[in-house]
Amino acid sequence: MPSLRRLRLPRLDFEASRLDARVPQVLRRFVRRRELGLLMAGVLVGVVSGLVVAGLNEAAHALQTLLFDVPAGVDLSAAQSLSPWRTVLVPMLGGALVAALTLVVARRLGAKLADAIEANALYGGRLSLRGSLFIAGQTLVSNGCGGSVGLEAGFTQVCAALGSLLGRTLAARRSDMRLLVACGAAGAISAAFGAPLAGAFYAFEVVLGAYAAAGFVPVIASAVAATLVARRFTTHAYLLVPGFPTPLSTEMILQVGLIGALCALGAILLMLGVSAVERALARIPALRPAFRPVLGGLLLGLLALVNPVVLGAGHGALQIYLVSNPTVFALAAAVALKMAGSALSLGSGFRGGLFFSSLLLGALLGQFYTGAAAALVPQGVIQPGTAAMAGMAAFGTGVLGAPVTMICLALETTGDFSITVGAVVAAAIASLIVRELFGYSFATWRFHLRGEDAIRGPHDVGWIRQISAAMLMRRDFKAVEADRPIQEVREGFTTGREKQAVLVREGRYAGLVLAADLNVAAGREGDPVGSVGRLGDAVLLPGTPIRQVMRAFAEAETDVLAVIDPETRRVLGTVTEAHVLRKYGEELERRNEELVFG
Repeated sequence: MPSLRRLRLPRLDFEASRLDARVPQVLRRFVRRRELGLLMAGVLVGVVSGLVVAGLNEAAHALQTLLFDVPAGVDLSAAQSLSPWRTVLVPMLGGALVAALTLVVARRLGAKLADAIEANALYGGRLSLRGSLFIAGQTLVSNGCGGSVGLEAGFTQVCAALGSLLGRTLAARRSDMRLLVACGAAGAISAAFGAPLAGAFYAFEVVLGAYAAAGFVPVIASAVAATLVARRFTTHAYLLVPGFPTPLSTEMILQVGLIGALCALGAILLMLGVSAVERALARIPALRPAFRPVLGGLLLGLLALVNPVVLGAGHGALQIYLVSNPTVFALAAAVALKMAGSALSLGSGFRGGLFFSSLLLGALLGQFYTGAAAALVPQGVIQPGTAAMAGMAAFGTGVLGAPVTMICLALETTGDFSITVGAVVAAAIASLIVRELFGYSFATWRFHLRGEDAIRGPHDVGWIRQISAAMLMRRDFKAVEADRPIQEVREGFTTGREKQAVLVREGRYAGLVLAADLNVAAGREGDPVGSVGRLGDAVLLPGTPIRQVMRAFAEAETDVLAVIDPETRRVLGTVTEAHVLRKYGEELERRNEELVFG
C-alpha cells in the first residue's frame, strides 16, 4: 500500500494523538461530560459548514461560467445559447479530469474512501479529511464541467469529515463522534437549501438513522448556524417561487397519492438506470474503467445539445419550469433527458449526488401529472405548483429514503402547512412503494452493490463487526483423542458440568462429541469415540463476525461450535450459542443506552 507521505498535498489529516496533545484536557473533558460542550462543538461545525458550502457553491458556478461561457447570474441548466462545441467538449474533458484524479490520487490514498453514512454505520464516525477533500474535489469538477450531478454529496462529505476531525481532536466517544458527523451533514444540507429543519432531519434520517433527544440540540444548532452563515454569501432563489401552489383540498388527496406513486416508480427507474449504465459500460471489452467518464461525458454533451436541463444539478431549470407553464411533451422530454443524464453521469464515474436532481425530477413529474390530467378531466385537477411540491417530496423520498427531510423542505420552501399536506401524503406513498418494490434508498443500495450487505442504513453496525469468534470463544475446553474408546471418554466426563468435548486426531480438529451422545451409545463402549462425533466440517475461524457466528449455529443445527486455526486446524476454543446471544444482548443494550442518554 503506498504511503500517504508520497502525496504532495497539504497535511490536513492528523493523527488523533497529535490532535489530543494540542487540545487542553479540560476542554476535552468539557465536551465529553457536558451537553453544553457538545452543543458548542455542533455550533462550530455548523459555522464552518456554512462557509464550506458557500465556497464550493461559488467555485462550481465560477467554473461553469468560465468553461461554458454562461452569462453572469445565469445557471448552466437554464442557459439557452450555449456553444455546441463547448456543450460536447467540456463534459468530455471533465470526465477525463475525473478519471485522471482517480488514477493519480485515489490509488495513492490507499485507504477505502467512505462517505458519512458508511462512516457512521461501520467506523464509528471516523472519516478521512484528506479523502473527503478528494471526493469533494471530484464532485466540484464533475458539476463544474456539466455533469448531471449535485454538489450536495460533496458538501456533506467535507462537512461530515470536519465534524469527524473535531471529534478526534476532542477524543470524543463513539456516540459523540457519530453525532458530530451528523452535525456536519446537517450543516451542509441546511446551508445548501437555506432550510435548517430539512438539514437537521436529514442528519437524523440519513446519517444517524434515529432520532435521539440527546443529539437533538447539537444537530439543530449546527443546522441553524450553517444556514445563518451561508445566507451571508449565497441565496436560494430557485426555491423562492414554487409555481404558485394553492392549498390542498380533501378531494385532491387521491391525486397527490397518484403523484407519489408516479414519483416512486420514477425514482426506482433512475436508481436502476445508474446500475444499468455501469453494467453496460463494464461489458465493453475495449473500454477501460479509466475511460468510462470520458464516454459518459460525450454522451451527456450530446444530450445537452437537445436540452441543457441535463447539465449540472438543475437549479436554473427548476426555476424556469416552475414559472413558465411548459407543455406536457416538454415536461416528459425534460424528465427523460434528466434521468438519462443523471444515470449516465453517475454510472460512468462522475462524482456527485442525486439530491437536487431528485427535486427537479419530482417537480417536473408533478407538473406533468397536472398537464396530462387536465387534458383528460379539465375540472378538479390539482394546481401545478402544489403538484410540483408534492412531486419534489415524493421523488426525493424515493431516492434518499428520508420522508421527514423532504416534508420539512417543502414546509420551509412554501411556508404554508396546508400545501405541505400534499408533500406529506406523496412522500408517504412514495416511501411505501419504494420500500416494497425496491427495498432501499439509493445510498444503501449502492453499498450493497459494493458488497457491504450488512448496511441497511446509517445505524451503527460497525461494533457488530468488531465482535468476532476469537472474542467470544472459551479456551478452557475439554479435548480428547478421537481414537479413544467411548467407555473411557464417558468415565472422564464430570457429571453435570461438561456437556461436550473436542475431538482431535494428531492435534487436528476432528469434530465434537456431546455427553448425551456418549450416554446413549449403549453396547458400543469399545468403539472409538470418533464414531459418535459430529460437526467435523462445521467450524468457525477466529475472525468470523458475530452475525456469521449466529448464522453458523442455525445452519449446523447446534448450540456449540469449535474455533480452529485455518492453517493448522488446531482447536483454539469453543463458542456456545447461549454465550453469543448474551454477549450480543449486552452490547445492544449498551448501544441503546448511548443513544438515549448520550
